[in-house]
Amino acid sequence: MRGWCPDAWHPMMAGDGLLVRVKPHLGRMSAVEVQALCEAALAYGNGQIDLTRRANFQIRGVEEACWPRLLEQLCAANIVDGDGEQESRRNILAAPDWRAGDDTARIAGELRDRLQEFSQLPGKVGFVIDAGEGLALACEPGDFRIERAGDGSLLLRADGRDRGVTLRVGSEVDALLALTRWFVDSGGAAARRMARHDTPLPDWAAGDARPAPALPAILPGERPGGIVFGVPFARIEARVLLDLMRTPGVTGLRLTPRRMLFVEGATLPDIPGLTTDPADPLLRVDACPGAPVCPQASVETRDLARLLCTSVQGGLHVSGCGKGCARSRPADVTVVGHNGRYDLAFAARADAEPLYRGLDSAEILVLLGAS
Repeated sequence: MRGWCPDAWHPMMAGDGLLVRVKPHLGRMSAVEVQALCEAALAYGNGQIDLTRRANFQIRGVEEACWPRLLEQLCAANIVDGDGEQESRRNILAAPDWRAGDDTARIAGELRDRLQEFSQLPGKVGFVIDAGEGLALACEPGDFRIERAGDGSLLLRADGRDRGVTLRVGSEVDALLALTRWFVDSGGAAARRMARHDTPLPDWAAGDARPAPALPAILPGERPGGIVFGVPFARIEARVLLDLMRTPGVTGLRLTPRRMLFVEGATLPDIPGLTTDPADPLLRVDACPGAPVCPQASVETRDLARLLCTSVQGGLHVSGCGKGCARSRPADVTVVGHNGRYDLAFAARADAEPLYRGLDSAEILVLLGAS
């Protein structure tokens, strides 16, 4: 369904049961919190946990009758807000390289604490807080953004605009609040996303400041304080993650929007289902669960993606339908399911006009040199 995303209080039905999303503050959870998440996924779900594009966890395969007990357990562990409305508003993506007390952590914390002041926004609208030395989230979607400017100041930028307005330190959340109120008052709910809202910005928000340059992408491998693991297809077994969090020395983890987990205190690189190889071709693939797991999909996705990934240069997106849930940006090669067959496009989004229509998997493999 377009227009909304699940959370713990508002799960979404998929082919394998309910999806229950958990939104860690600043994308981080302690080892104890992750253990509670995994135990809940094993007790009430099918033992599969996904990483979302918004640096959230998603418990899969929850039976409707079990969902109230799951929610109660997540709230008791303080990893889900006990107020369902407050939980639904926590659509905040923070730069994963934040440090305690820095601008990213300060602004994201204040925003979380003041969300009740914000008007009700369309379901997928979200905030990006990217206030490190450079931009860690330059390619990630987010309607209302606080970013580091090229001159070192902080700026407010509306998604879809390449420039923003600089802010006085301490005024960032007030500025976000004012911009979201303007968005609602000027009819933004009809467009549903800031980038599609064509109404000119108010003068006070239409600045000329450019964001700072993007930082290099976080890659799998050892980093100071732990190890970054790539998560192919953004899915991990709850049992594997639980064992990892019980490893001596591991204190917690951070999620990134690019299917990565930075495990704090990790020293062992060989974890089943995870990779520390930055050249692993599966890390260049975005593929939704596909059929029959997702009722919107008409085709299988991930087995085909595995067959294609070594033959495709650049990014590969395999989507079970035209919604393109796994990737909103164009990919070098995009394969989309339609009425049980596959469409193929290049340098395109999932909803773009395809170059080829109605192919079967064998024809896709031949066209992309993977047969």
